[in-house]
Amino acid sequence: MLEGDSPEAAAKSQDAVDPIVWPSDGQVSVAWIEKLREALVHATWKRKPDELPQIFPPQVFEALIDRATKLMQSEQNVVDVSPKNGETVTVVGDVHGQFHDVLRLLERAGQPSEKSLFVFNGDYVDRGAWSVETYALLLAWKVCLPKHVILIRGNHETKYCAHVYGFKQELEAKYGAHSSRGLFKKLLVCFTAHPLAAVVGFSTFIAHGGLFRELPSWYGGRKGKKGGKNRKGGRDNHKRAKHGSDAPEGLKVGSIAELRKVKRAVLDPLDGRNPLPSDVLWSDPGLDPGIVTNDSRGIGLVFGPDCTQTFLESHRLKLVIRSHEGPDAREKREGMHAMLSGFCEDHVVPAGKLVTLFSAPDYPQFQNVDDVERYKNTAAYVVLSGPGYDTPEVHHFDAALPRPEVKAYYDFETALDSDEDLDLGSEADGSEASLFSDGSDVDS
Repeated sequence: MLEGDSPEAAAKSQDAVDPIVWPSDGQVSVAWIEKLREALVHATWKRKPDELPQIFPPQVFEALIDRATKLMQSEQNVVDVSPKNGETVTVVGDVHGQFHDVLRLLERAGQPSEKSLFVFNGDYVDRGAWSVETYALLLAWKVCLPKHVILIRGNHETKYCAHVYGFKQELEAKYGAHSSRGLFKKLLVCFTAHPLAAVVGFSTFIAHGGLFRELPSWYGGRKGKKGGKNRKGGRDNHKRAKHGSDAPEGLKVGSIAELRKVKRAVLDPLDGRNPLPSDVLWSDPGLDPGIVTNDSRGIGLVFGPDCTQTFLESHRLKLVIRSHEGPDAREKREGMHAMLSGFCEDHVVPAGKLVTLFSAPDYPQFQNVDDVERYKNTAAYVVLSGPGYDTPEVHHFDAALPRPEVKAYYDFETALDSDEDLDLGSEADGSEASLFSDGSDVDS
């Protein structure tokens, strides 16, 4: 690629690219990532979806998934990010398979390096047409710079969402029924490996949905114990809370110490026996004080400014960065700030702030434009710098348009929005094995 050329221009000028080969020494380098990036850009502009395996073979994708999964499985639930020697930390919100916009973001922010850490805050897949390319690129950066690239889990890194919002269908369209089946099983395991949150510089907490509950007294899975006479009771209590009747009273905001202890390697964290991952992935800030079950979503919580104050004060933090809501979600929440610029301050309290960060511009990619005007939103990323790492420097960017022409991989006109009350109960029957269509379990 010539210096100054955009990836799109480079792709359009190439008639062919060499297939990506897994490094002979198993070491993913920046140079290898550059080849991968150029090959994926070429594929999006010059090839049909089902021709992707000719450029990015399934065996190479599998090797990348396996390596990234092992790395993330070795990380704690809450990753402590301790920048050194003037390193900056770039935080990225939802990207939702908008590959070309991710490339634009990295052009603006600079690529990850040993002087520039990145924390990506979930929702890498679904909605957009290039979830495979987006996720592969980010996994490659994780493998290349494991201590400088943190990939936090989002609510779309779950089996349920990946089925409903296009990722599984995209994988099948690009890799065929046989190869995609094996890839998808590996990807589901990879989803469970992502950490749930990060703490940057002892001052900033980052999680996809935000805050979470204190584990209640009926919680049977506390401290990682299996079984116990309270397990079923815990699930039943969660079901009542989820549907808004007989909701357990006295919910309180939880502690990072407790979040560090919970089991996170679950495909769909929807079961009441393990509520904290559900909260961290699905919860939203609200205007009213207190913490209540999130009836509009059917999962997670809505927490008020007083909860943010308590959380920040008790942990001696100054900032919470969460994502999870784009302009479509905020349009339905009266009184909340719109997300048309990719960033807003939701809670400003004496101890600090809670902000929402969204990094997918012109979102969603597929929209029934005959019925609804496009939001044409800009997106944002933030940079945290020392010594405090508690003051977000906000950078806005527009979508990379035009995009390559492609059709949606899911029925976007009839699919429920992920911020609406979803029918999640069918996935929360307590059986990990049942989450695979063939009954096989997760090999983690």
